[in-house]
Amino acid sequence: MSGAVQTVRGLDPATSRPVAVEIADGLIRSVREEPHGEKQWIAPGLVDLQVNGYMGQDVNASQPSPAEVSRLCLEMLKVGVTTFLPTVITQAEDAMIRCLRSIHEAVKADPVAARMIVGVHVEGPHIAPEDGPRGAHPAAHVRPPSVAEFGRWQEAAGGLVTLVTLSPHWPEAPEYVRHLTAAGVAVSIGHTSADEAALAAAVAAGARLSTHLGNGCSATLDRRRNVLWPQLADDALTAMFIADGHHLVPPALKTMLRAKGLDRSLVVSDTVALGGMPAGRHVTPVGGKVILREDGFLGLDDGTGNYLAGAALPLIAAIPVLVHQAGLSLSDALKLATRNPGRWAKGRGELKPGARADIFAFSWDGSRAIPRAEQVWLGGQRML
Repeated sequence: MSGAVQTVRGLDPATSRPVAVEIADGLIRSVREEPHGEKQWIAPGLVDLQVNGYMGQDVNASQPSPAEVSRLCLEMLKVGVTTFLPTVITQAEDAMIRCLRSIHEAVKADPVAARMIVGVHVEGPHIAPEDGPRGAHPAAHVRPPSVAEFGRWQEAAGGLVTLVTLSPHWPEAPEYVRHLTAAGVAVSIGHTSADEAALAAAVAAGARLSTHLGNGCSATLDRRRNVLWPQLADDALTAMFIADGHHLVPPALKTMLRAKGLDRSLVVSDTVALGGMPAGRHVTPVGGKVILREDGFLGLDDGTGNYLAGAALPLIAAIPVLVHQAGLSLSDALKLATRNPGRWAKGRGELKPGARADIFAFSWDGSRAIPRAEQVWLGGQRML
């Protein structure tokens, strides 16, 4: 039985012309130009491949609960995200298992979570152990890749692990990458100090992404041989960037996007539980004493203001950064937050007939201010 037809109206970011999107039975039925008075922009729902937490909700909590994951989903919808990968980071294996099981339970019990969470991103624990490339991940729990451990993750997650970030410097890395790739899991290179040969071996084994490229590496790099050039140069790798105005300085973001090309680039938020919270000083399990500024910079509270302690701005904040710092059009900026990450999330992030009716309507005046989500539709159901 065909459901009732609903219509969402807004401006096409590619043409600035008014369009109407008809949805029925949870799918987009048509997208057409139609005169109307709406001034909001309309796009596919945002797709975020790296979300550790937001607005106080933490998927890496010591005692995670399915309810916390469900609350995180609702907070994501408020900022235009309709699909995301909860991201579990380096911890002891039993702690990681608890987090993965909690996400799986939320997906089983909560229809909203089931529609939004198409997979889980495991970032670590098979990363570089050195200070710098390890980032904020705890050194005590960094360990080599293990196919057996991956199997235990998948069992706890109900098969939801779809993306794994690792450093390919480990001798076990190529076989591990081949195993995950054969199982349909995407492998990303990140938090690494690997040399060019190890990076090439990971790509040959099936690695296809770079995690928050330009971050998760040594603060000082050799100008000739470092972890950035091989990943920027390799057309087999799609690069993920944190475009929050803090993780990458504008010339670096612009140059890296040009090097990779827009079809091999996407943006993530990498938000932590303090994301979206009021500015101030906090104590966190990972970073210790941190300070969250009004502009969304989250850093160590050491008086220097130089060291990041995570990301605090949602993916929607990348839109003005990409436009004003990287020189992209609004349409191209949105592609980096919808269609491109959607390729790694079951094809989400498309606004076309036959696609799932995940729709994001927002107001933005073209300034450096963060856009505001006005309407969000999830599988044809209005959520905001």
